[in-house]
Amino acid sequence: MSLPDRKQEEVRRMLDGPHPVVPPDLAARAAEHGRQLLARRRVVRAAVWVVLLAAAVAFAAWAVVAQPWVVPPTDTTPPLDGW
Repeated sequence: MSLPDRKQEEVRRMLDGPHPVVPPDLAARAAEHGRQLLARRRVVRAAVWVVLLAAAVAFAAWAVVAQPWVVPPTDTTPPLDGW
């Protein structure tokens, strides 16, 4: 008996044997678990959007206060007195 034949025989024996009893509330538990996962995912997604919005507002406030687009005054050269 080769390796694939032996595996097929094992599978046939497992399928022919007694089947396990399925709990009667399995579908209800699975549906509740799915609802919980969706609710958790919805909360996480909302939290990420709130954080992104807060970051955008903080960046806009910083940009208004700091004005990074304005060229700083040229204080790096010494004054030219006495020429």
